[in-house]
Amino acid sequence: MTTPETAPIVELREVSKTIGGKTIIDRLSFDVPRGEVFGFLGPNGAGKTTTIRMMVGLMAMSGGDIRIGGSSIRRDFERAIRHVGAIVENPEMYKFMSGYRNLLHYARMMPGIGEARIREVVELVGLENRIHDRVKTYSLGMRQRLGIAQALLHRPAVLILDEPTNGLDPAGIRELRDHLRVLTREIGLSVIVSSHLLAEMELMCDRVAIIQHGRLVAVRPVKEFADAADVRQVRIEVDRGAAAKALLEGTAANGGNGSGSGDFGVELDGNELTLALDREAAAEVNRRLVEGGIKVYGLQLAGKSLEEQFLEMTGDEPIA
Repeated sequence: MTTPETAPIVELREVSKTIGGKTIIDRLSFDVPRGEVFGFLGPNGAGKTTTIRMMVGLMAMSGGDIRIGGSSIRRDFERAIRHVGAIVENPEMYKFMSGYRNLLHYARMMPGIGEARIREVVELVGLENRIHDRVKTYSLGMRQRLGIAQALLHRPAVLILDEPTNGLDPAGIRELRDHLRVLTREIGLSVIVSSHLLAEMELMCDRVAIIQHGRLVAVRPVKEFADAADVRQVRIEVDRGAAAKALLEGTAANGGNGSGSGDFGVELDGNELTLALDREAAAEVNRRLVEGGIKVYGLQLAGKSLEEQFLEMTGDEPIA
């Protein structure tokens, strides 16, 4: 039975958007669970930003509905948007003012937010040591964190970030990723992230939704992408390469002792073997080598990354 605590924080139901007779978003439906970092991926022009703009009320839907915290964006916008903190494109701040004065300015626009709450969000995003410095002295990553602090002031249940890693260096991206993880783990915040950096999404997100031409392709836990990937190559470092190759080719020729693994297609480079295997067969090969008196120094599985699976799903179209 679904309760308010277990219900998705964001629900899209048959959401459509038509502009000038052209369908941009075509009956898009998916849920965003509570307490997760949810990635939103798609090729150029797939409709990611359009969908995010509809989520936060910056663009009207042509059809369907979006519910946030159980309230409809269409029918009860004010109640629904109370659950949302968002940064669409880049956070805008007064650069001549300190980070603290910026937050104080925004806090005055909303009832019930005092200095204690400002100090709390500053600590959450790790800006305690620089919050009284002028924003013009901040790095891009620090400005991004200040924007997140501002978006968190009213205690939203979901934080929506459109391309938050744009312009950040690798250290800034890792810093942002770590802070988003802290927010989901410590305060149960749900985060929706749109990004073109697939490797970062793989590290950052619990779940990803992939859209193409405004339609949903898949929604999967990131772990499932890794677990479901077929192993294309296995590299095994051994003490006696030639003997290991002969052993594996011999057991394959003899039917693999009943395992049904078939021809392994072993390639040898010095004492390193390369084989095309699935995950289960890799474990079986390791067992045979050890039982055959071969020392195994290392075994590396090379599966398909999120990026490779993404490109397969979307037909190798450019990423946006």
